[in-house]
Amino acid sequence: MIAAQLLAYYFTELKDDQVKKIDKYLYSMRFSDETLLDITNRFRMELVKGLGRDTNATASLKMLPTFVRSIPDGSEKGDFIALDLGGSYFRILRVKVSHEKKQTVQMESEIFDTPEDIIHGTGTQLFDHVAECLGTFMEKHNIKDKKLPVGFTFSFPCQQAKLDEGYLITWTKSFKASGVEGMDVVNLLNKAIKKRGDYEADIMAVVNDTVGTMMTCGFDDQRCEVGIIIGTGTNACYMEELRHIDLVEGDEGRMCVNTEWGAFGDDGRLEDIRTEFDREIDRGSLNPGKQLFEKMVSGLYMGELVRLILVKMAREGLLFEGQITPEMLTKGKFETKHVSAIEKSKEGLTKARDVLSKLGVEPSADDCVAVQHICSIVSHRSANLVAAVLAGILMRLKENKGVGRLRTTVGIDGSLYKMHPQYSRRLHKTVRRLVPDCDVRFLLSNSGSGKGAAMVTAVAYRLAEQSKQIVQILSEFRLTTEQLLEVKNRMRVEIQNGLSKRTHDSATVKMLPTFVQSTPNGTEHGDFLALDLGGTNFRVLLVKIRSGKKRSVEMHNKIYAIPLEVMQGTGEELFDHIVHCISDFLDYMGMKNARLPLGFTFSFPCKQTSLDAGTLVTWTKGFKATDCEGEDVVGLLREAIKRREEFELDVVAIVNDTVGTMMTCAYEEPTCEVGLIAGTGSNACYMEEMRNVEMVDGDEGQMCVNMEWGAFGDNGCLDDMRTEYDRAVDDLSLNPGKQRYEKMCSGMYLGEIVRNILIDMTKKGFLFRGQISETLKTRGIFETKFLSQIESDRLALLQVRSILQHLGLDSTCDDSIIVKEVCGIVSRRAAQLCGAGMAAVVDKIRENRGVDHLNITVGVDGTLYKLHPHFSGIMHQTVNELAPKCSVNFLLSEDGSGKGAALITAVGCRQRQEQNSK
Repeated sequence: MIAAQLLAYYFTELKDDQVKKIDKYLYSMRFSDETLLDITNRFRMELVKGLGRDTNATASLKMLPTFVRSIPDGSEKGDFIALDLGGSYFRILRVKVSHEKKQTVQMESEIFDTPEDIIHGTGTQLFDHVAECLGTFMEKHNIKDKKLPVGFTFSFPCQQAKLDEGYLITWTKSFKASGVEGMDVVNLLNKAIKKRGDYEADIMAVVNDTVGTMMTCGFDDQRCEVGIIIGTGTNACYMEELRHIDLVEGDEGRMCVNTEWGAFGDDGRLEDIRTEFDREIDRGSLNPGKQLFEKMVSGLYMGELVRLILVKMAREGLLFEGQITPEMLTKGKFETKHVSAIEKSKEGLTKARDVLSKLGVEPSADDCVAVQHICSIVSHRSANLVAAVLAGILMRLKENKGVGRLRTTVGIDGSLYKMHPQYSRRLHKTVRRLVPDCDVRFLLSNSGSGKGAAMVTAVAYRLAEQSKQIVQILSEFRLTTEQLLEVKNRMRVEIQNGLSKRTHDSATVKMLPTFVQSTPNGTEHGDFLALDLGGTNFRVLLVKIRSGKKRSVEMHNKIYAIPLEVMQGTGEELFDHIVHCISDFLDYMGMKNARLPLGFTFSFPCKQTSLDAGTLVTWTKGFKATDCEGEDVVGLLREAIKRREEFELDVVAIVNDTVGTMMTCAYEEPTCEVGLIAGTGSNACYMEEMRNVEMVDGDEGQMCVNMEWGAFGDNGCLDDMRTEYDRAVDDLSLNPGKQRYEKMCSGMYLGEIVRNILIDMTKKGFLFRGQISETLKTRGIFETKFLSQIESDRLALLQVRSILQHLGLDSTCDDSIIVKEVCGIVSRRAAQLCGAGMAAVVDKIRENRGVDHLNITVGVDGTLYKLHPHFSGIMHQTVNELAPKCSVNFLLSEDGSGKGAALITAVGCRQRQEQNSK
């Protein structure tokens, strides 16, 4: 017993001694975490160089765009063929993806040899061989008569300009077929298939094996956005933001980039960590000076590295008592599979003895321990170097996403990773140490990259079909110039109907006289109170207007909320609430005893008989208070003030918010004769010649007409342009059949149109993995501000995703692209429709004046116009195109319609004084 323990102790001591000796000898192959992080940073710099248009040519990492823009989302289906060429054998698979209860994949595959004389022969021979194998496979499976979509995994660096072409940059991994470098491999394969003439194939995608691995794993885990191969060769790919890939047009979405990281260090960046053994391997390779990183880490070279170390140590008398055999000096005799066998914990030393014996060596126990440790150092170095560069990719993804902690999946394949007993554990451990703020799941690709090629093809097939259908759905929202001219002409007809006494009662565009007959002339002065009611908020303002040389307008205001139950309660409750707010404001300003003139901005259709009397025609914008429609709102306000018995006010004018906006802008710019609101609601007003306003007596001068154009189309004149989504929004609104034009172009409804389109697209399986969430079913979730944010040019898709996720919609990158497109097309149509209406107005004014060319200013207000990144630009462009004889200047009303109400009140007071003094 004691003897056995002594022996064990002696052996442990001996082993430790040998290990220390080897550690010292191979010190340059062992790296600290500091060195590894330095390598990570070097890799990241090369990665950025590879992505840049101006630096790509000199970068060692080629960062090749693959044109794979999406990972599987679970809705793919069909029958596909995959070819997998990249090593000593060639594989063909038939992949059937079906959806019965859940998505299932059936695969049948066959392996064909790739003889050495073919991989070192001509390109014609190689592709004839591939075409022959494919023909054999199709015949065996009785599918020669079918033209199935084919995905081609081609595991060599290719330059791609689209998914179904790939120009070989350079052969790697001992392939050397002549006449292929610089050629499109898809074209070469198609030629070989055509030459045979006994079957057809539709090659939809050529992908790298690394991309195939990512796609295979992406089918099982949709978080997978990195693919790695650590086998005969090594490489990685990952999903990069398109905006960073200078070599590809466009900046929406993501694209898989094939890093070709085997060439990392070809520019000398890794010289300080390469050893004499690495240099010797490179000198004896088929491609000296190339793929230097791959030669330090991949399976093709690992056994050879160990052999070179053994030879040198034996020559120095440190191993095998200095004995060197012819087998030891023969290249390729020590294989990577031997490294894996020797590193097994239990039988490793026995395996070492077997392998060394086959090399003609009589190893001692010391020698076996030493060789095992040499293998361990070489393979550990490989795992550490791969971890360092993978850490660079993970840091990149984390930065791209702007997250504090990254959660992602890495799809991985390759014989070295799979067969070596310690490799995967070492790799995972080092990655977690180098990037502690990344939660990484490593997912082994069990089906190889062939299934991935089929998945790329399936995704390409799905996206092509989906794209066609999305274009079809959205085509109804794309209005031609002819259609917009038709809208303009129909608006002109409706304007005429509203102005004419004979047709006024049946007209949808009511053209209501406002009794505002003059814009400010600059002599107005005094203190005025203004109320502004038109949305969920209600404003009370004190406006101090000073005339003379230093004209000025000073404003104080306070905003009050109007609860939903008040908006939709009784009229008495609504006006009592308004007066309560006025009372609070007068207390706040300390002005309860002053009898101030008041202007009331009331943003709903009113029939006015004078400046201070207006009968509500109909509620809009979600208001539903009872006993108000058909009543004089100034009378309702005066009664509520009387009921309160706290203060007195002189109500001088009731004005629409659109008129208020026009007056505010006219105070700054005398050519302003049109007002436009493009916000929660949509409306316009303009100065019409009195002779055309048949509803009011008198032909002299002008009067501002409140168009109430939101109701344009209520008679069916826009039905040919309304979509099923417009109808759905209208049917579920508070006022079905009313305000149809407004429902197509105002902020209150655009989000609802978008939501209805998204529901339809989700039902069709184009979005959110076909799952309609409770959030998506919720009316009103898409506020205008979200549309404005989503369409902002400054926002990357990542931020669009975070907006959608904030709304409870778990979206992929592809979903975000589609949502952005839907928002864009809906708001574009809104701006065009609004522009067509405005073109009708300015052309009418031009004709009234009898001039060939009109210069005019439009005062504009409203959140949609102010906050949406593209609305105003598209609207201006539409007006220019449809009214080419008018030069229209749009002036933004900075102070809202409250100031306008005060100005109208001031003008009213001025005119009252002028009449009294006559």
